[in-house]
Amino acid sequence: MKRRIIMSMFAGATLLASTLLGAAPARSADGLSSSADALSPSADVPAEFGSDWHDPIIAAPPVTKPSGRSCQVTVAEAQFRDFTPYRGTYTPPDGCGDSWSKVVLRMDGKVKGRQFDRLGHLHVGGVEIFRTSTPQPSPDGIEWSVEKDVTRYSDTLRRSQDVEMLIGNVVDDTYTGIIDVQVTLTFYAGRQVATPDRILTLAEGTDGTDGTDGSGGTTLTTPRNSERIVAEVYATGSGGGCEEYWYLSVPDGAPYSCQADRGPYREVQIKVDGQLAGIAAPFPTVWTGGWSNPFLWYVVPGPRAFDIKPIEYDLTPFAGLLNDGRAHRVEVSVVGVPEGQSGWSTPVNVLVWQDAKSAHVTGKLTAHKLGDLADSSTYTPGSEHRVDTEGDHRLTVAGYVDTSHGRVTTTVSRSLANTSTHRWTDGETTDALDATWTDDETVTVDGRGPARTTRTQRTYTMDGTTTLGAADRLRTVLTLGDRAAVTESVGGRRTAWSRLDDEYAGDATYTVNVPRDQRHAVGTTGERYRIRGSSGCYDRSLSTVQGVLTEDRSGC
Repeated sequence: MKRRIIMSMFAGATLLASTLLGAAPARSADGLSSSADALSPSADVPAEFGSDWHDPIIAAPPVTKPSGRSCQVTVAEAQFRDFTPYRGTYTPPDGCGDSWSKVVLRMDGKVKGRQFDRLGHLHVGGVEIFRTSTPQPSPDGIEWSVEKDVTRYSDTLRRSQDVEMLIGNVVDDTYTGIIDVQVTLTFYAGRQVATPDRILTLAEGTDGTDGTDGSGGTTLTTPRNSERIVAEVYATGSGGGCEEYWYLSVPDGAPYSCQADRGPYREVQIKVDGQLAGIAAPFPTVWTGGWSNPFLWYVVPGPRAFDIKPIEYDLTPFAGLLNDGRAHRVEVSVVGVPEGQSGWSTPVNVLVWQDAKSAHVTGKLTAHKLGDLADSSTYTPGSEHRVDTEGDHRLTVAGYVDTSHGRVTTTVSRSLANTSTHRWTDGETTDALDATWTDDETVTVDGRGPARTTRTQRTYTMDGTTTLGAADRLRTVLTLGDRAAVTESVGGRRTAWSRLDDEYAGDATYTVNVPRDQRHAVGTTGERYRIRGSSGCYDRSLSTVQGVLTEDRSGC
């Protein structure tokens, strides 16, 4: 069995400590953390998967919500049957003012029958505020919901805007699942939190005109008084080709169904006028058809699958350049993708904070130190083929801006590394990967008063094996890890910290190449999401057997 062993079923488709933690979770009388959305587990476990299973559920905490007055607006309500986007108009809410303590997006979805996993996005005023993927349904139907704090997009949400939402889908005699969704925004009145003054896209300047430069790239024109600039990129490898599972690709010449020049090392880069301005490791998202085994994901999806987080790049060192009133070319690319091959989506938002007391903030890029990109994949032939990959890259940029409150220097250092071992047999009847990615970033802001430093250490892991055995029984055993340690300090003294550890584990087996009702599938899956720090703690564990939720436990 070739590519079917590992193919996902997709068909078309820098956080501070306070951001990571939010408010501490509520505590019940017994001292355990509690969630309003917590579900009661069931002990009635069938011998194998049936025609229905528990609705999808994740262990991550719900978005904390302020008390007091709130207003809700429906942003999109649609049934997705094909690749026709939903288009509508967003109007700001009445009754909650035009500044809010928090804005929460909620998507509620339902689907039944048979369907692949699908990738979706939501744009408001051209700004991507949400990117998601979908679960695969049971014949009897499932419902699920996703929440996201979108307060940072408040500038966009203060005005009426065009809305576009798309979850590309195919419905025919075989794939019958129509994806039915509703998206709402809830606005909480109260003291406004600090948010960007402007949200820009690469296709528009400050005057709202088209920023396309005519040569296939895009340009950006920032307000001339910008004092902080952050780009966010919703980078996803998807679309049904090999870049959907880029971490399994091998260098050209190795006998494997997904070849990619040098191998699996990927890096998302952003450039300003051709100069490298930021590097990042993409998150190795596994969609809900991933590793050719949907029974791993029916109830508990892999980390971030339903709420795809953007990569953030602090471009403030380039603010002096960008603030000259001219359009500047901004490009995002993915290292390692074979030339001419599609499969990555990299939409960009640019978040801008302005100096209200200055008409023009000047500055200069003062340092740009780029290390050599190491990217080595070694193929070892044998009865068990093997590719060992090592990659790393470093970048440090620094620059200052002269603001109404003095000169402020920002230094951004980022270091990436990736190691992986990929093993497979002829025919890919056994296919295994053990991989680790690290992405360490330090941002220091030095102006009036002591320097403020935020260090974020991200680690992503994937360790799994898929085996096709006797009687066409396919088994996948897989663990995934999403970890982040964030430390904030002022003048060298720690002021805040957090540690995130989100781990998924699954083991599922079914018979391939037979009708759905003859698969005789069994599987256990689970997720534990832990976050601790100076603002509190949250710890929740989920376990399932044959699609039945058998454990939902919370406590710190």
